Amino acid sequence: MSEPQTTQVYRVWIKTTPEKIWTAITDPEWTVKYGYAAPSFYELRPGGAFRAAANEGMHAYAKENGFTIPDTIGDGEVIEVDPPRLLKQTWRMLMDPTTAAEPFTTLTYEIEELKSQPGVCRLTITHELTGAPATATMVAGSPLDEAGGGGWAWMLSDLKSLLETGAAMSDVG
Repeated sequence: MSEPQTTQVYRVWIKTTPEKIWTAITDPEWTVKYGYAAPSFYELRPGGAFRAAANEGMHAYAKENGFTIPDTIGDGEVIEVDPPRLLKQTWRMLMDPTTAAEPFTTLTYEIEELKSQPGVCRLTITHELTGAPATATMVAGSPLDEAGGGGWAWMLSDLKSLLETGAAMSDVG
């Protein structure tokens, strides 16, 4: 298996507004509706804190499988913020001791409304992962995993489904 790339870029086109994407990324009432359903809290200013909290399902899964996870599963600091177009932050995953021991990485969200396609936005996530190989592997996801190991590709797909249909992928069916 090859080493994960130190800079990973993920992109999705969503039929919605930049403001709705921004809210879905930065508002804990929205972050619990897609992906891994972990509420994320931001102080939306340079130097502001970022924190992602474990949800009850994560704690229950850990307990059933004989391990614990911290209440705060991710943390970082806001570097740059320009609502609803740009959010740049440091980012570290604390759920696993290996990723928690790695340095902070840099995560950038860019939201662009397409001039050629009104009502459609391109959301790009760029994750700079230098010095963090375990985190790089985790966020790259596994093409063989149907959900939990999907990384950023899973998160973006689920966010797109939620914003376009009103239901996350796990809710459809």
